[in-house]
Amino acid sequence: MNASLTSAARLFGAGLRALLVLTVVTGIVYPLVVTGVAQGLFPGRANGSEVTADGGRVVGSSLIGQTYDLPLKDGQQTPEPDLRWFQGRPRNGLGTNTVNTRYDLILSGATNRAADDAELVRWVQEAKTAVVEDNSVPGHPVKPSDVPADAVTSSGSGLDPHISPEYAGLQVRRVAERNGLPVARVQRLVDTHTTSRTLGFIGEPRVNVLELNIALADLKGGTAGR
Repeated sequence: MNASLTSAARLFGAGLRALLVLTVVTGIVYPLVVTGVAQGLFPGRANGSEVTADGGRVVGSSLIGQTYDLPLKDGQQTPEPDLRWFQGRPRNGLGTNTVNTRYDLILSGATNRAADDAELVRWVQEAKTAVVEDNSVPGHPVKPSDVPADAVTSSGSGLDPHISPEYAGLQVRRVAERNGLPVARVQRLVDTHTTSRTLGFIGEPRVNVLELNIALADLKGGTAGR
């Protein structure tokens, strides 16, 4: 009996020591080392790839898209896009939440719907109609065939901060007209903020909407980002 108790005590003591050692190594030492290395080598990425404007004020992250909408009117449920700014991709597929009521972007997810899903087809058709109407300016109507896919579909995560150069280019005349700017100046902003394929062959050319709108705000003396 005493031998059994002694053996059990030794096993308990060994298990407790292992628990304490692993807790210190994996719960304290490892996180501190990883955090220190990340802060030393990649401080921007480690801190959320924050984007600053207006003298250092954080206005968003270069990794997460955000909305550019008008304030809700009395009784209005769905905000209207603020057409002075470049708009990002649709956010269908994201649920609502009570933690972040200003943006739905705290939740990530795709629609997970088939291409012939009736509701998805309706979303795409409505989005295409809105893109055509919003971006048609006098003398330069937008045709439905001009609307790129990323203008009417959400990304796999729903958080994509980028749009295609084609979608950005489609918005140039509308943005220029709404802000009283020359079209050529606004187009240069898009060209300047177009990122090529990673390593020349991975992914597609893209434009970060937040960074583009910050440049637009600097051009016209306004404020972009949240």
